[in-house]
Amino acid sequence: MPPIRRRSIAWIALVATLILLYLYNTSTSPPPSYTQPNLHTNQDDNYFWKSLPVHYPPQSMRPLPTTTPVKYPNIQTPFDEETPEAQTTRQHRQRAVKDVFAKCWSSYREYAWKADELAPVSGGKKNPFGGWAATLVDALDTLWIMGMKPQFDEAVQAAVTIDFTKTDLKQINVFETNIRYLGGFISAFDLSGDERLLHKAIEVGEMLYKAFDTPNRMPITRWDIHAAINGRRQTAPPALLVAEIGSLTMEFTRLSLITGDAKWFDAVQRVMDAMADQQDSTALPGLWPLVVSAKDQVFNIGNTFTLGAMADSVYEYLPKLSALMGGQMPLYQDMYEKAAGAAIKHALYRPMTPNNEDILISGAIKSEDGQITLDPSGQHLVCFLGGLFTLGGRLFNRPQDLSAAIKLVNGCIWTYQALPHGIMPETFHMLPCPSLAGCEWDEQAWKKEVLRLAKDKDKDTTSVDAIIKRDRLPQGFTSIPDRRYILRPEAIESIFILYRATGRPALLDSAWAMFEAINSTTSTTLANSAVRDVTLPREQQPELADSMESFWLGETLKYFYLIFSETDVISLDEYVFNTEAHPFRRLVPRRAEEWQSF
Repeated sequence: MPPIRRRSIAWIALVATLILLYLYNTSTSPPPSYTQPNLHTNQDDNYFWKSLPVHYPPQSMRPLPTTTPVKYPNIQTPFDEETPEAQTTRQHRQRAVKDVFAKCWSSYREYAWKADELAPVSGGKKNPFGGWAATLVDALDTLWIMGMKPQFDEAVQAAVTIDFTKTDLKQINVFETNIRYLGGFISAFDLSGDERLLHKAIEVGEMLYKAFDTPNRMPITRWDIHAAINGRRQTAPPALLVAEIGSLTMEFTRLSLITGDAKWFDAVQRVMDAMADQQDSTALPGLWPLVVSAKDQVFNIGNTFTLGAMADSVYEYLPKLSALMGGQMPLYQDMYEKAAGAAIKHALYRPMTPNNEDILISGAIKSEDGQITLDPSGQHLVCFLGGLFTLGGRLFNRPQDLSAAIKLVNGCIWTYQALPHGIMPETFHMLPCPSLAGCEWDEQAWKKEVLRLAKDKDKDTTSVDAIIKRDRLPQGFTSIPDRRYILRPEAIESIFILYRATGRPALLDSAWAMFEAINSTTSTTLANSAVRDVTLPREQQPELADSMESFWLGETLKYFYLIFSETDVISLDEYVFNTEAHPFRRLVPRRAEEWQSF
């Protein structure tokens, strides 16, 4: 009997294990964040980029952290059960977004297949990102999220044929290649589990890893790829944009987590350690200057600071790295909190508006000889900041960040509504109130600032009223240097994140108004196009620029679709988005335990 009992117990245990494995693999819950070390890398040893000789190998390799993940607070708020009326409205809006995406995808498929971009007016094609099918790769996860399975399968079959050893470009932008291609493949793999996508991610990762083959292991961000292909030695540049060197962390780290190969994590962590060491010694402690030196590893010299273009994602990735790794690198929370504190104190301003709206805009800063000067500018791109502060506020229990996030998002919504076509321009200036507490509308003060800025630009200016009419300045705006809208996603990105975190119903209506305005203004016969001037009167159609960057399908329409999805679709408690809106699986305590149990 004892042997029979032991066999019975063993059989029961085996059956139970198989059932658990079946339930695990068919569950709607995401699979583990780790896979077996090196499971997916051995067969790639002969790949060109991996087989190239290394001129400056790292003297040591930092392993991936193995501490227990932190249990962060939930980012998403609990949502009440949806009413039938609300569901009908939401689903109608979601279908409208999907229809626009499907139209654009169909035209890309017909006129620009495997090119980087479709020219949405002429029907031509463009290749500004290496000619490696940027739109196709950027849209893989959007196809999956929207349930367009046949199109996804066809796109994957095309993606596996991309050759990352050939390009007509003299140099490639490592940052853009990282966020679009590496991020796109990783996300599509994380969502679908298709091993072919992971192999392509490894190919891109191996290529980009060669950009770190310099004497000090700092990367070349505008990279002469042909010199690398020919085996030439290279040196990191003495001057580069801070975003381009500080925004490689999510993609490299996630690739290391998936493959178990720490080399990508080690590569980017060297950069971030140096940046962390110098964060408190800049001219504006907590923030890094816009231009830094990779060659000399100097990240603290310079007097221009911004959270906008050319710096944005270096700050964006700080709390996102914390979320991605389950808090196993406390360094990133510390870096974020220093940056957020400095930004709220110095970069944010409340603009004077006709109805005294309680909103915030993020400007640029100069710090010279101890004097800090605010440039009260605004950018569509910097609208990402509301989403960033929402994430940081939730993850790290910082109510001041969430308060700022709400006012920043409201600022972006207000700016959209203030323009004739309901769309924010690329850049603008406003008149700041003396403090964040606000100020009363003063038309004469506004006009005085309009005149001052115009005289700085054009010495032959006439009356201020003529300038306002000529430049089509809505009340509150003192200048609009760049009147374009290039299909940017940042405003809807932050509205989506804030909605998932707070559940404010008004955000859904703001998102819908934004979508309708964008689509009606940018729609072409084939797809959607950037436009040159959103300050024109409502009845006058802006000129189409015949440009549709890959982020229109990879980011903008994805965020519009997700805000009108069920709130558990790509939950912010399960995923974290890279700066190109590619969701990566977060490492959370539950998932780590699941992995360890198998």
